[in-house]
Amino acid sequence: MKKRDISVSVDVYESRGEMPVELQNLVSEATEAAKSAYAPYSGFSVGAAVLMENGEIITGSNQENAAYPSGLCAERVAVFYAKAKYPEMAIKQLAVIALNGDEIVDPPAAPCGACRQVFNEYEEMQEAPLSVLLAGKDETLKIESSADLLPLSFGSRELG
Repeated sequence: MKKRDISVSVDVYESRGEMPVELQNLVSEATEAAKSAYAPYSGFSVGAAVLMENGEIITGSNQENAAYPSGLCAERVAVFYAKAKYPEMAIKQLAVIALNGDEIVDPPAAPCGACRQVFNEYEEMQEAPLSVLLAGKDETLKIESSADLLPLSFGSRELG
């Protein structure tokens, strides 16, 4: 038997002002998207903003349903719409933010496993990193590659 270590490096912005303007704008768009969430059951509103290769930003919010699990996470709403609109275009960045009521959650909320698997598949398909920002009240985490969020995903090269 051998042992294999898998580690993840995360950049931490301690304030929005530390981030490049492009990332600040992406987080702002995700925050606005969270305000349109339909979350009557959890009260947890999530917004996602996707920055496409052409500079366009596409947003999504979580949509709950009484017939759980018929709802959909904000991240997948945004990513699926982005890839439906621009199937051949790469996604550069994805920002995620969650609100509990009107307050941004702290620490930042992380995507569920299903969303992480979706990110990984699109990252592999586009053969370019899909960077993920997890924005919280005080700090924002930047993960350079979505594969770092789910290193042993279905179809992962790490398993080989």
